[in-house]
Amino acid sequence: MKNNLLSVGRRAAATLTKEAGDISSVFPSLSGKKPDPLPPRYSNLKRSLIRNNEDAVTASWHRLLRSLKNEIEEIRLTGWQVIPSIEYKDVVAGTVSGPTLDALRHRGTAVIRNVLPPQEALNLKQQAKEYISANKSKVRAFPPDSPAVYELYWTPAQVQARAHPNVLKAQSFLASIWHSSDPKSEISTTYPLTYADRFRIRQPGDAKFALGPHTDGGSVERWEDPEYSRVYQAMWEGRWEEYDPFDARHRITAQMDLHNGAGACSMFRLFQGWLSMSSTGPGEGTLKVCPLLQHATTYMILRPFFDVESGRLNMDAVFPNSVPGACQEYNTRTHPGLELDTTMLSVPHVEPGDYVAWHCDMIHAVDTQHRGKEDSSVLYIPACAMTRSNIEFLQRQRISALRYSPPPDFPGAGGDGEIGFVGVVDWDQLNDEGKRAMGMGKREWEVEDSMSEGERKLIDEANKVIFA
Repeated sequence: MKNNLLSVGRRAAATLTKEAGDISSVFPSLSGKKPDPLPPRYSNLKRSLIRNNEDAVTASWHRLLRSLKNEIEEIRLTGWQVIPSIEYKDVVAGTVSGPTLDALRHRGTAVIRNVLPPQEALNLKQQAKEYISANKSKVRAFPPDSPAVYELYWTPAQVQARAHPNVLKAQSFLASIWHSSDPKSEISTTYPLTYADRFRIRQPGDAKFALGPHTDGGSVERWEDPEYSRVYQAMWEGRWEEYDPFDARHRITAQMDLHNGAGACSMFRLFQGWLSMSSTGPGEGTLKVCPLLQHATTYMILRPFFDVESGRLNMDAVFPNSVPGACQEYNTRTHPGLELDTTMLSVPHVEPGDYVAWHCDMIHAVDTQHRGKEDSSVLYIPACAMTRSNIEFLQRQRISALRYSPPPDFPGAGGDGEIGFVGVVDWDQLNDEGKRAMGMGKREWEVEDSMSEGERKLIDEANKVIFA
């Protein structure tokens, strides 16, 4: 299989499908590029989304603002302790407590402790550093003069971590939080799929890799794509309290990348996540999250419809900090009701081998400056469900992987990437479970009687597509 797919990959990836670049091309705030005004059709879009529900949506907005104040006060009093920590041994044993699960659903984020033994995670970092050193003249990173985030995807360290049975088990646990309100939905949260992403080794003192508050998964797509907008249907009808962030029904076929963004994710990620390769605490170049999942998402979705000073509807073609082809960004001026100076919390102290996860709609950021004494290092590894579009992506990603080209969603996709690099991964050495998650090998996904109609149908078809 390897040689045949490799030759196919070389033919299929003969031209770039995304421009070469780095992570700054994903964030207007990093690139400094001023976005163009949105065309008038976005005003019509706003009107169509809440037509005949204007009064209900207005009342809903004001209820949200009142509820937000109470939630923000709790965060002000409690701080980072609102973020649940879960022991990996409890994940394996199935003994995660009910209150902890409720906290995970409410906050949309958690730290899973000891997913890998600390020394094993440190060894992965050392492998990654050796790979960088061996290919120093070819490696792209941001910032170029003091690298923190590397445009590398197929190092042995990354591939080993994604394929690790413990990581896959943690992802399966996170996926189990999700469901679909339609039993015919073609989604499986039983088997995690691998999404290749970058890694970070941020040095003490760095203040250039300063990602401000943002949400991935597109920006204007949430309003613009008809199926994506249905995820938030309760909000369009003035019922934001009934919005379920973990209902996958309309996310399955949502188009999150209508504008071919440089870093837009076309794979449906249930949770974004990273595996720590360092001992890192708040303020030491780590992740920050806004643990108000339902409230903050509703605020983000409804914010374009209201003038924040008067509280009245505004149907102009204005979507604050929403730029086609980029992530949704936030600041205290464009989204004042979120009180980001208070609600953006650093995740708790992590050790090597801890796994941090946050919901795909969650607002997150990175410490503006790394004030610690050691590097702050992570491997980005999200938790992905099996859907038709994700299986299709897996096919394209597999070709990129075998060619050592950047994955389809990333700058330089279709280009040479890591082809010819010293020490690239040997796919034949990957374990069977890791291969399957990558759409490789011969081990099919099993169908179980307890699965829904939609899940059984999807797995049957996925086996035919991937392992035929």
